Amino acid sequence: MAITEFSRKYHERMFPVDVSKFLETDPEFIERFDNFAFDEVVNSDDLDDCTRMIAILATLVGAQCVNEYKAIMKAALNFGVTPVEIKEVVYQAVAYLGIGRVFDFLHATNDVLVEQGIQLPLEGQVTTTTENRLEKGIQAQVDIFGPQMAEFYKSGPEESRHINHWLADNCFGDYYTRTGLDSKMREMITFCFLSAQGGCEPQLTSHAVANMRIGNDKQFLIKIISQCLPYIGYPRSLNALRCVNEATTRMEENK
Repeated sequence: MAITEFSRKYHERMFPVDVSKFLETDPEFIERFDNFAFDEVVNSDDLDDCTRMIAILATLVGAQCVNEYKAIMKAALNFGVTPVEIKEVVYQAVAYLGIGRVFDFLHATNDVLVEQGIQLPLEGQVTTTTENRLEKGIQAQVDIFGPQMAEFYKSGPEESRHINHWLADNCFGDYYTRTGLDSKMREMITFCFLSAQGGCEPQLTSHAVANMRIGNDKQFLIKIISQCLPYIGYPRSLNALRCVNEATTRMEENK
């Protein structure tokens, strides 16, 4: 089997000056992988290149694949994803993965941007203050999940109520209110963080519902799962698909 013409050209768009060493060391593997990931998968739907690349980057952060992330980040820049968009993916990841798992990606992102001659820091994207981050975070939750979230920040047992408060002022007030990515894109990358991370199926289902509420419908989420499958494999992709189906059922029951 030879590498298809489409796969070869797509790989050249991603990495214009790099030739994979696997062509010499692992030719049988790389022929099958490239033809699958860069031809069959890419041509399975009509997702645009920038959305595809942002989803893959978020998935790689979620799966803790820092070396592949650095490679795909360069490809993403070649496909028109902006440095601000990439930074926003990494920043938001902290809320869903924790700084312990995102720390290396912050460094990796900065390293690649500096290599590309991009001056740091980038233009700021903050829109909230210490005084209004809770209010704005609550509004973001309401806009995405529905009016039942208006009082969620002060719900739950007293000993753990502060965590719901943090969800509002930190997770949503500090990150979702930033510019650089809109709400639909932010919910999409959250879906990717959770699907790649694994073990977060209840939250993944809830965020699949949230995605659908704001316009990222079932078909769109299946496209995202499909494009990220080569990077996280079948088990977690199938888990994500199950969560999407459960979210669809939940949405239909609530009509």
